[in-house]
Amino acid sequence: MSRSDLLLRDGRVLPRECLHLSFARSGGPGGQHANKTETKVDLRLDLDAASAVLGDADVARIRAVLGARLDQDGRLCVVASEHRSQFQNLGAAMARMANLIAAALVRARPRVRTRPTKASQRRRVEQKRRRGEQKRGRQREPGEG
Repeated sequence: MSRSDLLLRDGRVLPRECLHLSFARSGGPGGQHANKTETKVDLRLDLDAASAVLGDADVARIRAVLGARLDQDGRLCVVASEHRSQFQNLGAAMARMANLIAAALVRARPRVRTRPTKASQRRRVEQKRRRGEQKRGRQREPGEG
């Protein structure tokens, strides 16, 4: 594993061949430094190439969950420009990409239906009865008015 490979939380490693890096000038303050250095990092993951490591099912899930983050070529995009150094922005982009992939691959556990307990049913009915009595107590008697 080289430094430019992307290590995922589950231990899988995406090789650098799956990643496309580009750099640009970052906006915001910074004076002369910001005007002449390319610190903004644009990191893109080629999902077709990554399917060899992730598998077709995981790639399909990433496409479904993160569809808004895909470019027209079907690559997953992450941009980082919060730091003044290219190295720090590269680290931030790699971490953000790993977190996005990990979050997309989490599957919600199916809910197991359970029946209400006898005690909870009794409490519910008793509460309804008390509420009805309270409301009946607010009503005017016939002939009052």
